[in-house]
Amino acid sequence: MLFPDYRPRRLRANTNFRRMIRETRLSCDDLILPLFAVEGKDVKKPIESMPGHFHLSCDQIVKKAKEACDAGVPAIILFGLPDKKDELATRAYAKDAIVQKAIRAVKENVPDITVITDVCLCAYTDHGHCGVVENGIIDNDASLDLLARTALSHVQAGADMVAPSDMMDGRVAEIRQTLDEEGFSQIPIMSYAVKYASAFYGPFRQAADSAPQFGDRKTYQMDPGNSDEAIREATMDIEEGADIIMVKPALSYLDIIYRLKQEIDLPIAAYNVSGEYSIMKAGELMGWVDAKKMIMETLLSIKRAGADIILTYSAIDAARELNA
Repeated sequence: MLFPDYRPRRLRANTNFRRMIRETRLSCDDLILPLFAVEGKDVKKPIESMPGHFHLSCDQIVKKAKEACDAGVPAIILFGLPDKKDELATRAYAKDAIVQKAIRAVKENVPDITVITDVCLCAYTDHGHCGVVENGIIDNDASLDLLARTALSHVQAGADMVAPSDMMDGRVAEIRQTLDEEGFSQIPIMSYAVKYASAFYGPFRQAADSAPQFGDRKTYQMDPGNSDEAIREATMDIEEGADIIMVKPALSYLDIIYRLKQEIDLPIAAYNVSGEYSIMKAGELMGWVDAKKMIMETLLSIKRAGADIILTYSAIDAARELNA
């Protein structure tokens, strides 16, 4: 079809035409809101690197979960900052630890919202790595039991879904087996299957106090140059029992989201990570960009690439915009 026989502008001429032929639609149903839980009461401490986000005590987590639910966001994902750390991340799987308390508080007070938990050890270890460290090396197999114990403790506290983010080989199978053996075969696993060693995590590491104390995470998170490896990682986690496959970060890896959508038959989640969020918010504070419009365009691009679910720090604002 060529001009003048075909005139694409005909169907861009007014709002209703554009609505009628829109190919990709973003919905509140697509969104998950990350929240950071800390010990204490009535704590709402701003996270400097992430404008509009806070460290929240359980009572404040409940308020934010209620706000998200009222806006139409179907789920939150909880991250915890423990009261103490050690080399084996014991506060990750303790019954009275912060995430476990936050889960119980939300499920009791906001029963209509789905509670997902991030399953990792980095915020709970004194070395800041996502697994057990032996002689300066992250020991993959020694980490699996601790990750499974953490996931189980979250589910026992009432979590509706668990999301392992550590990138240890075999952790999905270990978690699936543990949950099944303990009578929780109905609990789904959303695996951070395709998690790249990215520079876009900086603000999150400040928010979660989870920066590694030595080295980096390149021995377990993926190399940004690799695409075929993403298919292998996703396929492995599917075979181990994952119910949802996540790509993280989202914006620099839209091609990976698209490719996975073509090659696997499971829902795809994408994490619109802290660095992506903070860049837009910083630009807004400088008066350079309209962050609201950028956020909505960004989320639409992630959806258009093939994501069924988007974890985003902009979930509440986006939901309100969609419902306006």
